[in-house]
Amino acid sequence: MAKVDIDMVRKVLQRNEIDYEIISQVLEDLELEVGGSDAPEADGMLPPVKKQFVILISDPNGKFTDELFTGWVLQIPSDQSPLEVNAKLIRAAYDFNQSKKGAREPAQTITDVCEVVSAKFLKPQHVWVKTKEPVLVIRTDNRVPLMAPPSSKESDHFDLPLAEA
Repeated sequence: MAKVDIDMVRKVLQRNEIDYEIISQVLEDLELEVGGSDAPEADGMLPPVKKQFVILISDPNGKFTDELFTGWVLQIPSDQSPLEVNAKLIRAAYDFNQSKKGAREPAQTITDVCEVVSAKFLKPQHVWVKTKEPVLVIRTDNRVPLMAPPSSKESDHFDLPLAEA
């Protein structure tokens, strides 16, 4: 259905020399109809979903060590548990594999899902892949030393005493 501005309707009604009282009544009815449909679904637009970022890490050996890992940055709704991300990606892969393109080249790994599967299959699962290519994920011990670090010329790695809490 076409959407028309109420001011445009007012101008057209006045141009056709319709009684002022009828114009006022019609415009009032239109404003009530427009104002009464505050539901976003009536306009075909849904309110934006509040999202949170999640990093999915590829840990093929099943343990975290001092090695570098690769992962993907994803977004999910803020009320959704991050623990559900893997299952949702698998569901998106199943849906993709049922499509014509997926039948030719099915997604067999989570890497395939993040890199190949389009948003058309991910959006219904409420998962948005922000980095199609995997990014490096670096482990941290989450501590900041109290002393200034040495200059980068002296050492790439330093062990300084930490403040006791």
